[in-house]
Amino acid sequence: MSLVNTVIKPFKATAFHQGDFVELTEADLKGKWSVVFFYPADFTFVCPTELGDLADHYEQLQQMGVEVYSVSTDTHFTHKAWHDSSETIGKIQFPMIGDPTGLISRNFEVMIEEEGLALRGTFVMNPEGEIKVVETNDLGIGRSAKELIRKIQAAQYVAEHDGEVCPAAWQPGEETLAPSLDLIGKI
Repeated sequence: MSLVNTVIKPFKATAFHQGDFVELTEADLKGKWSVVFFYPADFTFVCPTELGDLADHYEQLQQMGVEVYSVSTDTHFTHKAWHDSSETIGKIQFPMIGDPTGLISRNFEVMIEEEGLALRGTFVMNPEGEIKVVETNDLGIGRSAKELIRKIQAAQYVAEHDGEVCPAAWQPGEETLAPSLDLIGKI
């Protein structure tokens, strides 16, 4: 069963955020659009490239009303050490959630049990906490913040325009579709 259109499951965790340790729950992710961005581990190879890319696009995401939460099975202490020692990770302004028990990773079905690590999973949730976008990649396949932004823009558009859908490769300002009997076989 897909997680699309399900509501985020309860959790309580500690995150490293802007120099402090903060407690977060699923309730903190509601009330705005949220991205939960799972990655395997701190101090690795592909992970800092992805997180750095997200950090470079964080201002745009904030302007779109989106908060980002990165999650790995490392602790919040490890997140702080990585943030303090890496120029790339030092750019991060969004919360870095520690999931050492793997509860959050299991809730989102990205836990690799044999390794104690999370797959590269990206989840976009609407303000009600419903998951609208799910992307899961194998460990060697990095993600793109630009692709994520386009998906969020489409999800936000569909949420705001009842009865309209976004076709493949849709970009803001382009035509959408209004599914109807008249469109069948004409696209």
